[in-house]
Amino acid sequence: MSRAPRRAILLALGLALALVLPAAVSADHSWGPPYHWAREANPFTLKLGDNLTSTWDPYLATTSSDWSQSTVLNTAIVTGSSNPRTCKATTGMVQVCNRTYGYNGWLGVAGISITGGTHITKAYVKVNDSYFNSPTYNTAAWRNLVMCQEVGHTFGLDHQDENFNNANLGTCMDYTSNPESNQHPNAHDFEQLVAIYAHTDNSTTVASAPTVSAGAAGAHAADAAWGSLVKVTNHGHGAWYVRDLGAGNMVLTHVFWAN
Repeated sequence: MSRAPRRAILLALGLALALVLPAAVSADHSWGPPYHWAREANPFTLKLGDNLTSTWDPYLATTSSDWSQSTVLNTAIVTGSSNPRTCKATTGMVQVCNRTYGYNGWLGVAGISITGGTHITKAYVKVNDSYFNSPTYNTAAWRNLVMCQEVGHTFGLDHQDENFNNANLGTCMDYTSNPESNQHPNAHDFEQLVAIYAHTDNSTTVASAPTVSAGAAGAHAADAAWGSLVKVTNHGHGAWYVRDLGAGNMVLTHVFWAN
């Protein structure tokens, strides 16, 4: 299917289902009720499994350092345990992968698994080298923005703004066509994390050590598992999908489409 008809389908479905998930605005940009990792105290440390090639390692390091400035969470980069072909999530942590996933329209994808209606149990991030190997996206600015934003989604953050034509807000959680000034989190992102993690839980979904992933089946197997499209952002440049597993369990996926 060509990009134009695909975008038209995404937009039409998004208009019909836009009320399922709340739109992101600068006053409140949590993802969902809000979704969050269960933990018994703050700050907690979330492990980022590095399944990346050396080209991407510096950008994950910057992202980890940036988000660890939060007062409620830290991140730690550990050796990944997932096959980058599908980047299967593993319990209690975030698996981060890159690969040439094909010219399927997306720059980056973040997925979180939910239990009990609100608690994140595992997550993954994929960045698509099919586009990042091209002159348009093979820049430090684009790599920083997409890595920072997709990892930010795994904490329960949504976007601060979803209009590519608005002035940049100085945060990686802002959609833009010019990423130069949207490289890192800003103060409002950290304020939102404090709001999301203001309460503590009597149990934890955060792993104390890396876990081992099962093998992967194919390059695009995860795409079919995204579930139902529930929201389209900025005329098809972004989209949210939900796969409902029943009994308060679900998988939510954010897709960052290329221009």
